[in-house]
Amino acid sequence: MGLMGLLASNARTTGTASVKGVDMLSAPAATVRKFRGKEVAYIFQEPMTALNPVYTIGFQIVETLRIHFSMGPAAAKARAIELIDMVDIPDPAGSFDKYPHQLSGGQKQRAMIAQALACDPALLIADEPTTALDVTVQAEILDLMRNLRTKLNSGILLITHDMGVVADMADEILVMKDGLTVEHNTADNIFNHPQHEYTKQLLAAVPKLGSAPSRKLEVSTSAKPVLSLKDVTIEYPKRGRTPAFTAAKGISFEIYPGEILGLVGESGSGKTTVGRAAIGLLPIKSGSIVVSDIDISKPNGKILRQTRQHVGMVFQDPASSLNPRLPIGESIGEPLFLAKVAKGNELARRIEDLLDQVELPRTYRNRYPHELSGGQRQRVGIARALALNPEILIADEPTSALDVSIQARFLDLLQELQEKLRFACLFISHDIAVVEILAHRIAVMQHGSLVELGDRDQILRAPKDPYTQKLLAAVPVPDPAEQKRRREARQSAE
Repeated sequence: MGLMGLLASNARTTGTASVKGVDMLSAPAATVRKFRGKEVAYIFQEPMTALNPVYTIGFQIVETLRIHFSMGPAAAKARAIELIDMVDIPDPAGSFDKYPHQLSGGQKQRAMIAQALACDPALLIADEPTTALDVTVQAEILDLMRNLRTKLNSGILLITHDMGVVADMADEILVMKDGLTVEHNTADNIFNHPQHEYTKQLLAAVPKLGSAPSRKLEVSTSAKPVLSLKDVTIEYPKRGRTPAFTAAKGISFEIYPGEILGLVGESGSGKTTVGRAAIGLLPIKSGSIVVSDIDISKPNGKILRQTRQHVGMVFQDPASSLNPRLPIGESIGEPLFLAKVAKGNELARRIEDLLDQVELPRTYRNRYPHELSGGQRQRVGIARALALNPEILIADEPTSALDVSIQARFLDLLQELQEKLRFACLFISHDIAVVEILAHRIAVMQHGSLVELGDRDQILRAPKDPYTQKLLAAVPVPDPAEQKRRREARQSAE
């Protein structure tokens, strides 16, 4: 943020941060503005909050181009569509006129990367650029950034907690803890000969595909599924000149008590759409959805209120799913209060119990969401989702914003809670190594269809569908030599 001149007005800086001989910490505001976007570009971590919601993504890319280059509207639009195509957003010409809310999380991230690459910057600062991306698109984006470095001789400052991405991209690595540099060395030395205890802890916390113990769930023949989808098709209706869009078609699966089903696939494949429809947040075009023996295929307000007492949802972005005006104690207690389960002293006691369950101090009940870290906010989301002791929990990308050490603790916590409370869980994620740790079965989605469904070990060890095989081959591993070998193999196959 300091390099971009984006620090808060009360921040005090010492030292220098020079880009092409200009100190970005002390240069006049006009000089910093001229450099920002053209010489130094920034890919922000949360595209949901960094893109302007009232402008189309095409307008936002065109704006960047026209500010820094003497381009006419038609030339800028043509270049913007080219950039949208470069980052692999479907239907580039149509997507040019879409607003941020009309794109999936991964597609928003790609739109922001297109905007950052628009001026071919000398320095690209990428702050967690791949957190919302599935592994196949992540591999393509990393190739794109690598090509930019080669073609323009650009420097890249990659800020990330994903050690697989670091292994794939970095020449040098600087490890930070509590605002201090604890280790600085070549990528090879950091991965193969780490010196500092914290670096060793970070590397040990990385989930590695193929290392999780086997997980099998014996389901009684008399057991009824908690969630059942049969031939479900979900369509977003026609709006103005935008035609109707089928986001998911012919989806069928069941989840039994105590079972975790991992739903994986690339961004825009329809994973979140299916998760939202499963709790009645989206209407379905055809098929049937049954939650705890309640058919919500054609729901009304009464049916939905009844259903939501059996279902908990952990949303992808904890920052935007918690009310910023409510202390977290009120956010956690709200489901209990609205369902008339508890009030007064009993409600206060239940809130404290839920904070204990997710390992947050009870004093945090009076804090507001902005006072918590991403990992702490995600725990609040889990506490709120578990408030009514749901029969099924739907977790939508709950670890995408967490660093590896917090993610490891979060996954342990989710496993402990699930084994103790025995709720069923639909775990939506693009991180297959995380899904391997938790899931009993895995369902794979591509372009709105379910392409493969089976036991975790069968899907990961002997995948049948070519798309599943491609997904597994693209999973980054925290080993620079192995990443290089896999990248070369991928490029030669293309």
